[in-house]
Amino acid sequence: MPKGKLLVLSGPSGAGKSTVVARLMTMRDDVCFSVSATTRPPRPGEVDGVNYFFVTRERFDEMVRDNALLEHAEYVGNCYGTPRDYVAQKLDTGMNVILDIEVQGAKQVMEKAPDAIPVFLMPPSLLELERRLRARGTESEAVILGRLQRAREEYHADFYDYIVINDNVETAARELDAIITAAHCAYDDRKNILKEVE
Repeated sequence: MPKGKLLVLSGPSGAGKSTVVARLMTMRDDVCFSVSATTRPPRPGEVDGVNYFFVTRERFDEMVRDNALLEHAEYVGNCYGTPRDYVAQKLDTGMNVILDIEVQGAKQVMEKAPDAIPVFLMPPSLLELERRLRARGTESEAVILGRLQRAREEYHADFYDYIVINDNVETAARELDAIITAAHCAYDDRKNILKEVE
């Protein structure tokens, strides 16, 4: 069975990453989200191994020391990271794994998994991004301005192979679908077929 592909998906808050990936998952049955490890306690309704792998700080530090995480970071006193074994097991079953991750984490993943496919998903303009953030009605003016500033900085990241513009969820999901399909058609993935016909 061909191995799955690892998609490293980044983009500013408000770009619509979750919505686009949810639509992609209705189009393909070979796509899954990566499950992160975290030291924060479970919230009501969260299930270990489904929403997150909930671990102690000691276990998390051990995973960092053992190079068992593709990337990791600490936010507001809690640690988060992508378990290397979980991703590898999913890829080995032919599943395409999507990491929804910020730019710095994406760089870490690309260093440890250089065959991953980095994709930057963005809105059609910063003006549209601002409109989406304000339409949420959940964040203060300071938070919105901070997110817009961070988006401007993220737009300078130049290690992504693809840019998907989320002007329309259906179109953006089809582009992600096309990227996965193209990756599975790469020469290195199919050169063994050439040997079979010799």
